[in-house]
Amino acid sequence: MTDIEAAQLIAEKAAKLGGTVYYVGGCVRDSILGRENKDIDIEIHGLTEEQTAALLDETGERLEYGKSFGIYGLRGLDIDIALPRRSPDTTPEPFMGTYEAARRRDLTMNALMKNVLTGEITDHFGGLDDIRTGTIRHTDDGTFSADPLRVLRAAQFAARFGFDIAPETVSLCRNTDISGCAPERVMTELEKAVLKAERPSVFFEHLRRMEQLDTWFPEVGALIGVPQNREHHLEGDAWTHTMMVVDEAAKRRDKVRYPLGFMLSALCHDLGKAVCTEISDDGKVHSYGHEKEGIPVARTFLERITNETKLIKYVLSMTELHMDPNIMARVNSKIKKTNRLFDTSAEPYDLIQLAVCDGLGKLPVCDDTEDFLMKRFAVFTDIMSRPFLMGRDLIAAGLEPSENFTEILSYAHKLRLAGLSKEDQLRHSLAYARTLDKKKGQQK
Repeated sequence: MTDIEAAQLIAEKAAKLGGTVYYVGGCVRDSILGRENKDIDIEIHGLTEEQTAALLDETGERLEYGKSFGIYGLRGLDIDIALPRRSPDTTPEPFMGTYEAARRRDLTMNALMKNVLTGEITDHFGGLDDIRTGTIRHTDDGTFSADPLRVLRAAQFAARFGFDIAPETVSLCRNTDISGCAPERVMTELEKAVLKAERPSVFFEHLRRMEQLDTWFPEVGALIGVPQNREHHLEGDAWTHTMMVVDEAAKRRDKVRYPLGFMLSALCHDLGKAVCTEISDDGKVHSYGHEKEGIPVARTFLERITNETKLIKYVLSMTELHMDPNIMARVNSKIKKTNRLFDTSAEPYDLIQLAVCDGLGKLPVCDDTEDFLMKRFAVFTDIMSRPFLMGRDLIAAGLEPSENFTEILSYAHKLRLAGLSKEDQLRHSLAYARTLDKKKGQQK
């Protein structure tokens, strides 16, 4: 039985008992927009909790979530089943009616309800018109403000759907305190914006318009008005450049190794400019060392919204190294140098893509480095796929394990990056080991 078949069966059983079942939320909105949505949510009206539980038990193995909140599922199916309630954490009110049930929804386009059996759309708040005009509009002042996260959701939906936000909703968002939102919920909205929107910059532009950057994204907001060197950045301030890079990154996120980390790296790559940009006596703007200075700034930002160590480590690596690929491409650096860079990076392929986006997200556009970098990446990948020297090889060659092994293997790794064969790595490493032993003997 599919999710849709289950919804139909539940609706038929409910109708016999005098109830009505509606598709609600995103699945209704997305069907109207012609977007795919695999999440099926239904709401059962006009039946008691006992009747609903019995009905579901007849349909499959009932699962219950959030005890006393009237939220159910069926084992083996990806369908959310709920009874109407005034807020997510209150007890069900099965007979409250569709108007009150829809009023608690955040946005008019999410307040639409579709009768499972007849297909009739119930639209109490003008959601259909707002979808037609591409407008994000809150459903109700009181219910919207009850969950401050909805400020971020409004911006996130605007970015994903390319909609504008109604002035009255912007005004309401501007006067909503979002400081109490849980970091993990903020992170969820940020992920949706950067991973699902064609132009994630719209998310941040709307937060700027709402004056809501300072609470969760102050480091990003600090880029507003930060000047850049006009010789290389005719597009404007560091904020404008960052938004352009984020949108360029969105075009490549599906082919990188770590999409979320990649998008956050695009967002964080120039955060250091806010703390180290200076204007010299001759009027030139420079941000020397911003890639290094941006590391603690990016860390502060990331640790506010996530405790995922891998993600933080990845973004900090990308932030620190983001300038190097393009610089090396322009001076035609030696293979050994590009190999060392790729070896240092948390994810070298993604680093190349970030560097390319950094060049594309500016005026004049710099689009002449990707071919060089990808050729060098192919060389690096080939070298790293070859056999290489390990500790057991040193032991097999007659060396006794010692405190020098770490240093010897580090030396061997440099030889590997230089393209030497495993045999040559061993030969040079044994000679290096003898040198270390000789130095130690002299020190005694």
